[in-house]
Amino acid sequence: MDTKGAEGLTHLHQEGVTMDTPQLKPVHDVPDIDLDDIDKLLESLSPEELEELNGDFDPDNSLLPPSQRMKNQTSKAPTGPYQRQKLLEFLEKKAKEEKDWEQNKPFVKEIRGKIYKPKEEPRSKEEEQHLETEWDDILTQASEEELVDLAAVLGFHGMLNQTQYYAGLDNVKLEGGGFQGVAKAAELIKVPDEPPNKTDVEESLKRLKDNDSKLTHLNLNNIKNISVERLIEVCDTLKTNTALETLEMASVHMTDKVAKKLAEALSENKTLKVLNVESNFISGESIVELMKAINKNQALQELRVANQKPEVLGNKVEMALVKLIGENSNLLRFGIALEYPDARVRIHEKLQENNDNLRKKRVGKD
Repeated sequence: MDTKGAEGLTHLHQEGVTMDTPQLKPVHDVPDIDLDDIDKLLESLSPEELEELNGDFDPDNSLLPPSQRMKNQTSKAPTGPYQRQKLLEFLEKKAKEEKDWEQNKPFVKEIRGKIYKPKEEPRSKEEEQHLETEWDDILTQASEEELVDLAAVLGFHGMLNQTQYYAGLDNVKLEGGGFQGVAKAAELIKVPDEPPNKTDVEESLKRLKDNDSKLTHLNLNNIKNISVERLIEVCDTLKTNTALETLEMASVHMTDKVAKKLAEALSENKTLKVLNVESNFISGESIVELMKAINKNQALQELRVANQKPEVLGNKVEMALVKLIGENSNLLRFGIALEYPDARVRIHEKLQENNDNLRKKRVGKD
């Protein structure tokens, strides 16, 4: 160091300015730690130093269990077992009792940035070249009721409801008028229920047994309380009855047992023309038996067996019916729901052929 630098440091010292320089401890002052004497070293530590040493854990070491990554720092004694409901009630009560933070700045609605405005679509040349007509002034000055009438006449169904449309056609003024008028729906027409079938079964059965010539039409439809025995008796009387021409037994809970008795009667009866056994519990095999019995005398002209409990007859039953109807030249109408179009078409063609033959006979007689 030169003489000028030495003189400067002396002057600073005289003025009271000092310069602190870091003092490094020499290496030989650090004591060596012997791991064999670790117990003696721990005994020499104070309780505060031991507490600080115990708190030195590695929280990022995933190999340690969670209980060993950090010591328990809770000094408060436990008040009891954990109860979730009481904890929620305590937190809710504490939240209600605490006051809200005071707002440093009152809320003011501010709109920042640019306000979005949709782009205007360019007008087409047709709109720009729109020519005014004499109807523009008329439509502008027209009232709302007149516009409703005009929409009804022109058939603009999308602008009007049904009541407004027909009111405009019939010149009927709605309450309020115009598009805002009260459109009341048409009142529903109440159709009365069909009266119950009041046919006296016992008297009809007696007349069938007596072969009453005036009893040509017997209607037993929708009578639910007819027993199976009574239905079988009605079927048995057809074997000897020669006056009855129309028998209706729809929805009387007829089963295959009654249908077999009916097939036996049809094989002997030659006067019955119309038979209706719809909406019952007759299987497809029983319908085939009925057709076999009808083909013996071929006197029946109309048979209705639709809407039975087994809705699907199957291909075997339908093909059997096609074959049996093909052998019948007197059946004109056959009411049944078929699944396969082949059977439906062939039965329809056969019935049409029977009707054509009947018409040719009638024309020939005339």
